[in-house]
Amino acid sequence: MSVSFPISSSTELKRGALGVGFIIFFVISAASPLSVIAGGFPIGIMLGNGAGTPALLLLALLVLLAFSAGYTAMSRHMTNAGGFYAFTSRGLGGLAGGAAGVLAMFAYNILQVGLYGMFGGVVSGTMASVFGLELPWWTYSLLAMASVAILGYRKIDLSARVLSVVVIAEYLAILTLDFAILKTGGDSGINLDSFDRSHVFSGTPSIGLLFCFAAFIGFEATTIYGEEARNPHRTIPIATYSSVLLIGGFYALSVWSMIVGVGADKIVPTLQALQDPTTFIYGLSDHFVGPHLTQIIRLLFMVSIYAGLLAFHNAAARYFYAIGRDGLLHSRLGTTHRVHQSPHMGSVLQSLIAAVVVLIFAALDADPILQLFAWFSNLATLCVILLMALTSAAVFVYFRRHPELKLGLWRGRILPGFACLALLAVLALAVIHFDVLTGASQRLSYGLCAVIPVALVVGVFLAVRLRKVSPERFAALGSHKL
Repeated sequence: MSVSFPISSSTELKRGALGVGFIIFFVISAASPLSVIAGGFPIGIMLGNGAGTPALLLLALLVLLAFSAGYTAMSRHMTNAGGFYAFTSRGLGGLAGGAAGVLAMFAYNILQVGLYGMFGGVVSGTMASVFGLELPWWTYSLLAMASVAILGYRKIDLSARVLSVVVIAEYLAILTLDFAILKTGGDSGINLDSFDRSHVFSGTPSIGLLFCFAAFIGFEATTIYGEEARNPHRTIPIATYSSVLLIGGFYALSVWSMIVGVGADKIVPTLQALQDPTTFIYGLSDHFVGPHLTQIIRLLFMVSIYAGLLAFHNAAARYFYAIGRDGLLHSRLGTTHRVHQSPHMGSVLQSLIAAVVVLIFAALDADPILQLFAWFSNLATLCVILLMALTSAAVFVYFRRHPELKLGLWRGRILPGFACLALLAVLALAVIHFDVLTGASQRLSYGLCAVIPVALVVGVFLAVRLRKVSPERFAALGSHKL
């Protein structure tokens, strides 16, 4: 991966291709709302604080809104596809930026690869039970991979149109169930038992809080589409706040409705009695609406995971592009397609990485959901939480160094400082309980966590190497902007 020659062949991403709506669809798709509601929260409720989960969701939402205050303030002064990497570089320096860049590449790649495990496992199980078609899970993963590679290689607005349809369908299906539950009064009438102290502090709230933060992963990707956005200085802040509020509001309403449907005191025993807690939402749908909606939700569950695959593929490709363009990686990664103006080399590399990892797990006969997805998605969540904490610190330092920008004390100092400390606390909880999140042994869990400092060290090494080869490019890391 040479960095000794300039990126003269570099071209630009497609300017003005994405409006506020399309960027929101991208980041909401990355959060995979239906798969989180159907697959994530039933387990989070069972392992966490049960009926008190909606209160923890609101707490997570407040922390992420505090993070967004500084994040969007920085985005008004920097429009860069590097996102976390670019902000950290400009705020904390090139060495920290290199570390953040490699960590971000690692995080979005393993998150996307983990989703291939969930997609293959869910589709394989559904096809076997509904149509009697028995095929190995990796067959469906590779088929999805081929189509994602094509969409990621082509124009960004094509992917955006696909995702917009998926997101609207997901929201409509789950909101239909929510309103059906609330209309009938659920198990014992509409109530706010979920916000009572007895439920909020029951069970293990720290684990419940981790599931809540994990559910939001993906919303932070708004800034990486800045170079392709129309009027990015206005579009990115609107898209960021809209995404976190839409995701948080949707989750809080849906999880609360699920609890109302079963009853606050019955929700945990009900989930524990199920052989597979991810089927919980199907039972609710059958009872409160009917089998037709249940079949739609089953289909959309698979489509939701696919939408997440496409969104994270685009995110990973843009990190490869931004970091290759700046010289930390080979300059070919920093080029775009002459026709589609997409980061096609990053897209190809991401697809190759995903194919290799999926085939390795298939050859080892590993479980696609309990191992590939559970290990990789939770490890990626740790990475993203750390990246958000680093970015909050970078925002704090950046605006302290640039008083001429005249940003208010709250947005430039207080809220980013609070977000950094809160996110570091969440990260510490996640590491402590990582074996619970992954379902792996403590030794394996801590082994997975150890990959994070390795990624940071690799990033620092690449930054040091660039500083020796080209001090000018090192000094300019993350500074490419419109």
